[in-house]
Amino acid sequence: MDLKGRNFLKLLDFTPEEIGGLLELASHLKTRKKAGLSHRFLKGLNIALIFEKTSTRTRCAFEVAAHDLGMQTTYLEPASSQIGKKESIADTARVLGRMFDGIEYRGYSQQTVEELAAYAGVPVWNGLTDEFHPTQILADFLTIQEHFGRLKGIKLVYMGDARFNMGNSLMIGCAKMGLHFTACAPKEYFPDPALIQTAKAIAAETGGTLAFETDPQAAVQGADVLYTDIWVSMGEPEAVWEQRIQALAPYQVNAELMAAAGEQAVFMHCLPSFHDHKTAIGKEMGERFGRDSMEVTDEVFESDRSLVFEEAENRMHTIKAVMAATLHKG
Repeated sequence: MDLKGRNFLKLLDFTPEEIGGLLELASHLKTRKKAGLSHRFLKGLNIALIFEKTSTRTRCAFEVAAHDLGMQTTYLEPASSQIGKKESIADTARVLGRMFDGIEYRGYSQQTVEELAAYAGVPVWNGLTDEFHPTQILADFLTIQEHFGRLKGIKLVYMGDARFNMGNSLMIGCAKMGLHFTACAPKEYFPDPALIQTAKAIAAETGGTLAFETDPQAAVQGADVLYTDIWVSMGEPEAVWEQRIQALAPYQVNAELMAAAGEQAVFMHCLPSFHDHKTAIGKEMGERFGRDSMEVTDEVFESDRSLVFEEAENRMHTIKAVMAATLHKG
């Protein structure tokens, strides 16, 4: 597997073998870190971290992974950058590409990260856009692989709004790696039909399957993984909360749904989560709409079937693998 110089923008750009190679490298690097073995393979390199959307896990994962590899990081938030305001994306990319060895972008438009990659001349990594979240899927797959010992044949059910980055990326990732993917939501919350057709064509070659279900009890039968995400994402107007809660409340992951899936099922979530009132937004919206929790109950989130913090840790190991593979000196 030679990914030197490649961008990491979406899983559609990679073969199953390349994705598997990244997971194998992530596992190797995780083992080295746990053993306290130095792996400063990229000492002396510098990377830029562009965050139009703030994040706890993505920023920490990139920074710790980069430092473990021996690199220096420069963090650029909207207030400290003119990207897209006084300076075009193309011009920004050409400037940063002459100063840095790699660039991470986390923001809104997939077009922005694609344009950065087109002009930078150095590897560009997608930390999240509205359409795709590929580094999260690598972390999810490493977690599933660690728990079940395999990816192929695993049944993953995504509960809730499947129209955006997580629904899209999980669907494509499952198709690429031969998992059985089910999106469970109201029909108007299914992924884009054109992307579904692309994923179906990929799954036909890998042994994966795709299903789309509106009935939660039917969807989770025999599921290995129940996956969900918050119902309202950063940057969306507050006005959508009432509509989303009304539409998606039946798709909350709770003890009843976990029981219907079976004892083998685990729970996964990319975080953050509104599983209680211990956050400002969770408290405000929970009290406004009379709910103790949103997309998942606290009982499930805190249960021994929850792998959410294993996932969160694996963001670092898989991001480290992406950077090591695309920047390696050897």
